[in-house]
Order: sequence, then C-alpha cells, then structure tokens
Amino acid sequence: MTTQNSAFAIGPEPLLDIAALRADTPGCASVVHFNNAGCGLTPRPVLRTVVEHLELEAATGGYEAAAARTAEIADFYAATAGLLNTRPGNIAFAASATHAYTKALSSFDFRPGDTVLTTRNDFVSNQIAFLSLRRRHGVRIVHAPDRPDGSGVDVEAMAALMRAHRPRLVAATHVPTNSGLVQPVAEIGRHCRELGLLYLVDACQSVGQYRIDVEEIGCDLLTATCRKFLRGPRGSGFLYVSDRVLQAGGEPLYIDMHGARWVAPGHYRPVPTAARFEEWEFPYATVLGCAAAVRYALAVGQDAVARRTPALAALLRERLAGVPGVRTLDRGPAPAALVTVAVEGWEPHPFKAALDRRGINSALSFREFAQFDFRDKEVEWCLRLSPHYYNTEDEVAEVAGAVAELAAEGLR
Repeated sequence: MTTQNSAFAIGPEPLLDIAALRADTPGCASVVHFNNAGCGLTPRPVLRTVVEHLELEAATGGYEAAAARTAEIADFYAATAGLLNTRPGNIAFAASATHAYTKALSSFDFRPGDTVLTTRNDFVSNQIAFLSLRRRHGVRIVHAPDRPDGSGVDVEAMAALMRAHRPRLVAATHVPTNSGLVQPVAEIGRHCRELGLLYLVDACQSVGQYRIDVEEIGCDLLTATCRKFLRGPRGSGFLYVSDRVLQAGGEPLYIDMHGARWVAPGHYRPVPTAARFEEWEFPYATVLGCAAAVRYALAVGQDAVARRTPALAALLRERLAGVPGVRTLDRGPAPAALVTVAVEGWEPHPFKAALDRRGINSALSFREFAQFDFRDKEVEWCLRLSPHYYNTEDEVAEVAGAVAELAAEGLR
C-alpha cells in the first residue's frame, strides 16, 4: 500500500511531493475530500493572496487597493493565457463558468430557425440555456448521437449533422458534471474549422485536470471555473474568446462601460480585447486568488496532474468494481476523475449524509442534471466521487471501503 507521504509518478514525469502538497492544503487535515469536481480544497498561497487583498481593501479602500495591485491583477490574464496557450487579450474574467457561458451565448444574434448543434452529454445549465433560446428565439436544438457503446459522441455523425444543418453554433462539454466521460472536443473542433462553424466548449471540469490547448481544440469560445480542479476561490471563472470572434465584432448583449467606450451620444465602441465580455465591477481579491491558483497549478505541472488525478479515479473504480449493490456508471476508454456510482437500497441524501459523518466529502447527481445520460443508464441519482492529485491511495481505499460498508447496509 502506498502511504500518504509517498511521491507519485507514471513514466518519465517528475515526482510530485504529495506530502508537501498536502501540507500546503489545510483541508487535508480534517476531511477526505473527494468532491473536487464540485470545489477543490484551496492551497495556502491562494488563501493567503485573497485574505491579504481583503485586508488591504479594509486598510486603504477598495479602489485604492486595486490600483496598488495593477500588475498582479494583470497577471490573472497572463497566467490564464499561459494555461490555455493563448494571449492575455483573449481572456475575460467571469463570476463562474455559467456566467461565462451565458455571456458567450449572448454574443450570438440568434434568429428563428437557427440551429444549435450539441451533444447528449452536456452540462444541465447549458441545455437549459439552449431551451430558453428555443422558447425566446425559435432556435432549433439538435443533439448528435452517441456511439453505440455509449462512450461519447459519434464525431462522424456529428460532422454529418454539421454539413446538413450548417448550425449557427456547435457546442460541446469536455467532461460533463454527471460522468467521467471525456468527449473528443479536438476532433469536433477539426470538423468545425473545416466547415467554418463557430464552436463553444465547456471545459469546466477539465481545466486544472488536463492540459487544455485552445489552438489544438480549435474552439472559438471556451468557458471554465476556477473553483474546481484549479483549486481557486468560489465565484470565479473565465471565458476564452478567439481572435476570429473579436475581429468579427462579437460582443455580449449587455455590454457596459468596462467593455465599451461611449464615443458619441448615439454610439459606443467595444474595446478590442476579450475585456468587452467583462463588467466594470470586479471582486479583485477573487481575481488575485485565481491568478495564484493558476500559477500554483502550473508550478505543480499540468502533465503530472493529468496523469495522477485520473489514475486515482481509475484505482477507485477498480476497488468499487464488483462491490455488491454498487454499479459504476462511467463510460469511455479513459474516464476523467469523476467517479459516478449507483447504490442500491439507499435514498441519495441519507447516503451522502452517512459519508459526511465519516469525514468523506462527496456529491450527488440527479436525473434532472442529465436527462439523456441517466435515462440511458436507468438511474435516478448517483454518487459522484472526484479525487485530485493531493489525495492519496490510502484515501482511495478508505472511500471505497466506506461505500462498500454502506452499500452492504442497504442490501440487508
């Protein structure tokens, strides 16, 4: 058994000092945190950055504190651009991934009959937004089919739908919140580029877990949060906007004095960068905390994280396989670090509460979060367990043992 103080590496990647990373994470002392797909445990440098700026605001004033931290605030854009392989001017801060997503959607002048082409495994809020567009603007929603084995979207079928419908927008979620499925977003992007279609990617669960390269994906817009696998503060996210969108004049429906200049009584001019998707008012302590979180993730190493984190999830699935009353639900050749299981004999909230009492953090997903996926899997709810690189093999064993014990109780 590997201990909590061990290093971890697969192949030539440099070893991660797990003990040091856990010492940098105060929450590790009190909980077994397997809810990183909800919100990662904040490391000390991020916590310190946020608190210090709040103290500066209290001492000098909010506007004055922001002015004193101009360079550090700018580093949020530089750091995030480095994370995604783009330029700072292509990054906009957002209050959440959903905030970024709706800002992106609002930049489209949808007309009756326009098509949004998406997948069956998408984030619930995105699907609701599409339904709202259908109700308000008469937009058609087309869902590309999955492969016969349910292991993700059928890219060739989706490409055929692109050619048939010439959609106004193609949208895909890299890793849906209800499953460890990893969608082939770069393959989808290749077809979008060939056909000149605009492409929006939700990377909320993959940023901080995998290396994300917007040039490789070929997307025009990409949204993410900072609170999950990046381990940043809550109430933060970002939007990537491609040069193509900016140069074509793409802008949000509601643009304010931060994103545009009022150049004449009857005219305004958007700023040239992705800042046109932001608003004037910022939680600057949060922005600085996000910059610290991105820098922390880059220092840990994206490739090392992308190897360790899904490997811990794979170990958890292996330990849960064959447990009576437990069915793992994740599909695809290489699932992400979202382990979803159905448990017999329990209602969802009491099961989670039982894990809470053992000091194990987890999350629940319900049919309303994933109408297509959960219908296919014939489940009404599932338990979601999401480890991250600072978790240990011993914790994997503890979580698997707790689920097995509770599942046995449910079968009695």
